Formats: sequence, C-alpha cells, structure tokens
Amino acid sequence: MTAPVEGLHRYGVGEPLVLLHGASMSWRAWRPVLDELERHHDVIALTMNGHRGGDPWPDGVRVGVPELADSVCARLDALGVERAHVAGNSLGGWVALELVRRGRALSCVALSPAGTWKRPRDLWRLVQVFRLAAELGGLHAVRRAAVRPRWRHVLLRQVMEHGERVPDHDVEGFFDDLAGATMIGPLLAGARPEDALADFDDLPCPVRVAWAEHDHVVPWARYGAPMLRSVRGADFVRLPGCGHVPMWDDPELVARAVLQVTSPA
Repeated sequence: MTAPVEGLHRYGVGEPLVLLHGASMSWRAWRPVLDELERHHDVIALTMNGHRGGDPWPDGVRVGVPELADSVCARLDALGVERAHVAGNSLGGWVALELVRRGRALSCVALSPAGTWKRPRDLWRLVQVFRLAAELGGLHAVRRAAVRPRWRHVLLRQVMEHGERVPDHDVEGFFDDLAGATMIGPLLAGARPEDALADFDDLPCPVRVAWAEHDHVVPWARYGAPMLRSVRGADFVRLPGCGHVPMWDDPELVARAVLQVTSPA
C-alpha cells in the first residue's frame, strides 16, 4: 500500500512501523532504509507538522514536543492506526518516546533522541547549533558548494559522517527541508530547561535507544548519559561509525537496529 502524498510515505506489509524524522527534516530522511524496513512492516514515514510537506502548524497552538506528539497521534487516528512500532531520530526520537508514554507504541527505537541534557547551558548550546544551521542552510553559496561530493562531506559533517554518500537530489531536498521548517524558530525560541523529557515510571513496551558514535549535535556525554536515568529499562546501544542522522552513514546497521526490536527472530 502506498500513499502519493507529499508529507507521507506509506508502503510495505506487516505490522505498522511509524518513522519520525529530526528537526528541519522530512520523511525523506528515511529513504536509505525504507526498502529493508518495508520487507517486514507496513512503513508509515510521516512529515511532522510545521516541516516541509507536512501540515502547517495550527494557529494559536504552542510549539512544543507534546503538541508535536498530539499531531502525530491525530495523524495516526486519521490513518486508522491505533498502535504501531515507532522509530524516530533526534527530535523524532523524542516524539517517539512520547508516543510510548501515551500507549500508542508496540515498540520504540530512538536514534540519538533529543530530550535530555546535563545542564541548562547544554540546552542553550543545542538551540544555537540549530539556529546556526538554519542560517547557513539559507545561503545560496552553501547550496552551490554542496553539489560537489567533497564539499558535501564537509558541509554535512555536523549531522553525518559520510555526507558524500547522499545523492544530489536528496542534498537539494535536505536544504529545501531546512528552509521549509517553519516551526523551528518558535520551537527554539520557546525552549526551556524544565521541558526536558519526563522520567518514565515504567516502560509499557520494548524501547531501544541507539546513540550515534560520532554525534556532534547531541554528543553522548552531554545528552545521552542523562537519558539513562529518564528511560530506565531501555536497551541502550551504540551505532559505530555514524553521525547524528545515521541513516545515510550506515543504512544496513540502522535497519538492523530497528528490526531487532520490531521483528525479533
């Protein structure tokens, strides 16, 4: 089954698996792993509200992670999906964990999820990183340079180890996604230390937190280690050789990390 909608990719057979992208991205971030995941699951890759191709952010609604989770739940309701396996990267990983809290997840795999930090200054650092990325992504000179694989590797080094592996059309889409993420500004402006991921009393389903070894956006020491306390009982693993958005760095490894949880042998 497939849906020719800009903000939704759906294809495959089996139990539903919802894929949630990171901030300033779209469902297209999952392209490298779709074929493998679709052999095992009815894959539903969503573009979240306020991102390019997704629904616009509703007027008068606070821009925050709980509200993003609300919108994903509403989207699943519209698709007739009560519960599903969920996998998310970065901001999408945080939202995926919130779906666990709401009882909507059969299982969860969070890839370098946002949501925790050691100190308030670590949150402010993260806000500045995303603001700088938005500014650089809007420069035409940066887009032109990214056409060349060598420069593509350098320009995408913050988010992945092997930017040169991203095809030309996906690099163009990467920058289009960055420019089209209208909710990022308000999300960053409203970021508060007290809004961190709340601790789980227990986990109602299997949860894996997979951290990229070379994550320059949310490095483990500052952002991953605190999650050990917040998501007690989760399976914590490392993704060797990968950056913050690991799907392009090692698609086979990422697909395996997900399927080991969603479709264990």
